[in-house]
Amino acid sequence: MRKEFGWPASSILLALSGTILVGVGCYFLFVRPALLPEDIRYMSLTPAELASIGPRLAKWLAHVFNVMGGYVTATGVLTLTLAVTAFRQRNTLALAGATVAGVVSIGWMAAVNLMINSDFKWVLLGFALIWAASIAAFFVEARRAIR
Repeated sequence: MRKEFGWPASSILLALSGTILVGVGCYFLFVRPALLPEDIRYMSLTPAELASIGPRLAKWLAHVFNVMGGYVTATGVLTLTLAVTAFRQRNTLALAGATVAGVVSIGWMAAVNLMINSDFKWVLLGFALIWAASIAAFFVEARRAIR
C-alpha cells in the first residue's frame, strides 16, 4: 500500500522558494538592464568612463545575465520539483540537497548583495529566509512525527 503525503509547510515554503527563483531567473533573462544605477555607483564610473566602456560592457553583461538567468531559472525549476516530490515525502537526502542548494544559490546571492550594499539586498535576503524557513520547518515536522 502506498503511503500518502500531505503538503507540509516545509514543502510549501520550498515550492515558494523555487517559484521565486524562477521569477528571479526570468528577471535576469527578460527584464534586467545590463547596467543598473547601483552597478555604476559600485564601479565608481565617471560619465566619461561610462561613455567609453558602457556600450561594450553592456553587450558583454547581456550575455552574462542571459546565462545567469538560465541557471537561476533552472535552479528554481529543480527546487520546485524537489519540493513536490522527495522533499514532500520527507526524504533526508532531499533535505541535504535542498540545504546545500539553498546555501550556494539564493543564500550566497543574498550574502554577496549584502556585502556590496545592493539596492536589492533586503529583497534577496527575504527570499533566502523563505528557503531557510523551509529547512527549519522540515526539522520541526520531523520532530513532531517522532512524537
